[in-house]
Amino acid sequence: MFNIQKAVSRLNFAPKLNEIEITDIKNGIGVFTPKAEKPVSIAALKETLKKAGYTLASAKITVAGKLARDTTGWSLVADTSRQRFALEGDGVNPGATPNAQVEVTGDWKTAGAGKEVITPLPAKKAGQSQNESGENAARTEYVDVTSGEPFEGLPLPVAPIRTTSPGLTVYRGGAFVPRYVYTRQQLGGLKVDRHTLLLGFSYTPTPKLQVEAELPVTRISFKNGTVSNSGAGVGNLTVSGKYRFFRKVEAWGDRQAAVRFGLELPTGKKSAPGERQLQTPEFVRQQLSPISGGLSPHVDLSYSQAKGRFIFGGNAEAVFRSERDGFRMGHELRVNTDLEYVLFPLKYDRPGGEIFAILESNFIRRGTGRVGGATVTGSRSTEYYLAPGVQYAVHPRFVIEGSYQLPVVRNTGPQVLRIERSVLLGIRFLY
Repeated sequence: MFNIQKAVSRLNFAPKLNEIEITDIKNGIGVFTPKAEKPVSIAALKETLKKAGYTLASAKITVAGKLARDTTGWSLVADTSRQRFALEGDGVNPGATPNAQVEVTGDWKTAGAGKEVITPLPAKKAGQSQNESGENAARTEYVDVTSGEPFEGLPLPVAPIRTTSPGLTVYRGGAFVPRYVYTRQQLGGLKVDRHTLLLGFSYTPTPKLQVEAELPVTRISFKNGTVSNSGAGVGNLTVSGKYRFFRKVEAWGDRQAAVRFGLELPTGKKSAPGERQLQTPEFVRQQLSPISGGLSPHVDLSYSQAKGRFIFGGNAEAVFRSERDGFRMGHELRVNTDLEYVLFPLKYDRPGGEIFAILESNFIRRGTGRVGGATVTGSRSTEYYLAPGVQYAVHPRFVIEGSYQLPVVRNTGPQVLRIERSVLLGIRFLY
């Protein structure tokens, strides 16, 4: 719904973003009061929502002003903007008189060429309200902007934690997603602690396209018997583009699918401990750097489906790794699933304050690695993890999240570091 709110806020007659309220998250109903001095246009509203990926099925409007009549029939002239609305239908009071001050509520449509039309309920006399200066001022209000294809019943910052989401952050806007990941790895007597800060950025220029970038900053420490050391550095920068090619929205539900193409650039620190520092095979030592190889294409296909309080999603990703100074991990196939449930609030009819319980699964199949330009025996692995997590939507634009990953199956070669556990903490902020 933040997607809809931000799209509407771009209209020249719209109020500030925080003044556009979603009142029914299930059926996609929102309320806003536009700038009193600006003329409104339902055609512009429809077009804006269409660009954001939604269809406006109907709208109601309430306008205070003076009645007018000419050869074409009755109309209403808004008090502040002086915009003229044609009145049609049986709801027009036959006993009305020109220049009468009234407040009219009814269905809002356009008759073409900028002609705004209201099919009113019976008109009623409008009381006067006082503005801040104490002077009388008629109230002008626009209500019930209803989407025939309701927006997904979730705040947009919410997305799977470790699974790629086919959703986009926000129409013509961006997101900043910093996350901290702690991973404990082990191989025999070698214990490795990896602290990574993932700096994620995204921007959505259209309702179907999103561009992303992620930069890891890593600190690695290891201990092998009496030998220990540590180091830090920047990892490879990954840039990608996501295209959402399918979406079907319904009342309190949403299905969507997307494909993503990314490129991991060889920008990270490539130095690893030497043989004097650590008496292990070179392939093992190379895994103690912040990178997994050189220039590496990523291809990702993702799907999700939301219905009521449940959300299910999954993605499949292939990573084709190239060598950097003779080293690379094996090519990867990753398959992830995501199951989410809205725990709170118990009465869920408007956005904000949600707590989501999440259970994700992560399958990783890694092929043979290389070091010194030669393949490495014992570098293949097949791993499967479960990752329970929780998300708290503090605001439709701000989410706090956490996840704990634990191993279920680890069929790893004798030269592959084994993940013992992984903790992820992060935030998502839309702008």
